[in-house]
Amino acid sequence: MDYADRATIAGPATVFGQGGIGIIRVSGEGALPLLRRIFQTQRPTSAFTSHRLYYGRIVDESGDAVDEAMAVYMRAPYTYTREDVVELHCHGGAVVGRRVLDLLMAQGARLALPGEFTLRAFLNGRIDLSQAEGVMEVIGAQSLLGQKIALRHLQGRLRDTCTALRERLCDALALVEAWIDFPEEDLDPATQEAIGGLIIQVHAQLQGLIDSFRTGRVLREGVGVLILGRPNVGKSSLLNALLGSSRAIVTELPGTTRDTIEEQLDLAGLRVRLIDTAGLRQSADLVEQEGVRRSRDKIAEADLILLVIDGHQGAVAEDLAVLEACGDKPVLLVINKQDLGARALPEAFSGLSRIYLSARTGEGMPLLRDGIRQVFLAREPQADQESLVVTEARHHDCFTRCLDALHRALGTLQKKESLEFLAFELHAALDILGEITGETAPEDIIQRIFSKFCIGK
Repeated sequence: MDYADRATIAGPATVFGQGGIGIIRVSGEGALPLLRRIFQTQRPTSAFTSHRLYYGRIVDESGDAVDEAMAVYMRAPYTYTREDVVELHCHGGAVVGRRVLDLLMAQGARLALPGEFTLRAFLNGRIDLSQAEGVMEVIGAQSLLGQKIALRHLQGRLRDTCTALRERLCDALALVEAWIDFPEEDLDPATQEAIGGLIIQVHAQLQGLIDSFRTGRVLREGVGVLILGRPNVGKSSLLNALLGSSRAIVTELPGTTRDTIEEQLDLAGLRVRLIDTAGLRQSADLVEQEGVRRSRDKIAEADLILLVIDGHQGAVAEDLAVLEACGDKPVLLVINKQDLGARALPEAFSGLSRIYLSARTGEGMPLLRDGIRQVFLAREPQADQESLVVTEARHHDCFTRCLDALHRALGTLQKKESLEFLAFELHAALDILGEITGETAPEDIIQRIFSKFCIGK
């Protein structure tokens, strides 16, 4: 991607298809001249007022109508890209959108590359790199909590945090470099304590951000929850109860489920991929054997296993075999058929967190939903604007490398090594934080980030 290329670009801001409205965005110096050439207002106008929506029609080179549309011109720098921007609001059909784009190309615009509008917003200083990534996080959010966290990144909370951390490190570096100018004098205890205090403050904040990544990954990617157990303990009934619909066939006959069934569920902001499986047991039925094999394969993919037991019948040898098959995966014990009464369980199940419920009556289902959320969101991010959760692996890597640099900096300070070594580590930490906001990010990293965007964003 050529950063120096300032050609006027155009691209679909919405997906072409059967929608009511399709929006095409144009950005660059040629945006307004292009609008004047292809758009005729219903009421003749000598000039387009910025940020005003006009009704009219899009016409081709012969003056024939292409579509009835609305158009808006937005004058730089008060636009998404900080360049002149035009948006054409056409009908949402694929043919219409393609014709308008072809018309813009014929009039001199270039088709935008993936993420090029947001790239220009970054290059023109409207947003930093973490906010650009926040754009994609908002678009790709799969849960309510994930969308809230992504919005904070888009609004610049991560940038503000990095700026505050950098300021403290700059204060520490200024003290260090002031003493470097006087190599014949040793660092006095008060200054050493001040430098160490600033580094320790940043160190503690970085550790908190790194620790938040587990929650952030869960909010961003969701989790896989596997419903496992021997036949006829109520696994499919549990799936239906969680989904609130009859997704799986439920009968009194064992072995009804022959294959895995996967459904998406939103548990108060947590995206969950629920997987119902064939009951684990020995069987002569070849189809059921294949279902059991697939169930065992799914264990490796699960983030959490709901081990379902028939509480009325109590645990049997097959239940113990299922528990053994779980290996070291996190397990939440679900004791079903509570409405029929429950028996005591063997000692092998004593160390597991458990929920008593009835999938048939719904008793205990709220406890199960809360129990699943607590496994993954033990420290749930709050709705206030002070909470910041790291969701991107790139940011986690940067914070981890920055923490390592500060470890080394504290080591040189405590050992009273040359101040040049301390300054070197502080400079390294500052550069790493700059990678998050884009100030010191290598060009290949920037290109990789924007290549993941869709055309028109």
